[in-house]
Amino acid sequence: MELYFLRHGDAGSREGWKGSDATRPLSPEGVARMEKEAAALARLRIPAEVVLTSPLVRARQTAEIAARGLGIPDRVIEDKRLEPGFDAGDLAGILQDHRDRQALLLVGHEPDFSTVISACIGGGLVECKKGGVARVDLRHPGSREGILVWLLPPRVLAPET
Repeated sequence: MELYFLRHGDAGSREGWKGSDATRPLSPEGVARMEKEAAALARLRIPAEVVLTSPLVRARQTAEIAARGLGIPDRVIEDKRLEPGFDAGDLAGILQDHRDRQALLLVGHEPDFSTVISACIGGGLVECKKGGVARVDLRHPGSREGILVWLLPPRVLAPET
């Protein structure tokens, strides 16, 4: 199975947001950048069958933009396991629930994604920037052991002009 980990786009500062962190949306710049990144994901021909997302607003917005770019806008599914605190056990449950899939795009948060990616590849320091995406190919169906195929920072997906 191919796993794609997409960290949500820029949502501005937590300190500047009045209200629950769960409702903090992408910034206007974050939306514009994610739209460019979605076009890059389409060029990469990511074969995601579904987009699983944290229910936090900024992640959901990121997932919807990415899904539109990939031509699967009707395949966005919220999964509470992708909320902050996501770990390898949560990934195991997601993989079990989607064991018949060949490729999943997961949208969530840091530091969780870096930690889970590191666990999947047997260790090492991984840093997933806002809007960054990583591909991990799992060795066997149902396994959480995999190979980091690539990790692309947002500046590669949507270079500044």
